[in-house]
Amino acid sequence: MTDEAMLSMAQHLRAQGLSRRDIAARLVITKGRKKGRHPSPATSLRMLRDRDEANATAPSASAPG
Repeated sequence: MTDEAMLSMAQHLRAQGLSRRDIAARLVITKGRKKGRHPSPATSLRMLRDRDEANATAPSASAPG
């Protein structure tokens, strides 16, 4: 289970150049049955990829129109 705080931290860590494994090792799940555990590297990758895709398809606020 991921949330906005975890996503924000993952983006911050990615901006610092950490690998997917390192990002996953620093994140902690805060809700659900896996509370207190670390997400897999695949989960952190999927979370970041989904955010990147959402940002790419969202209309820009500065776009004329």
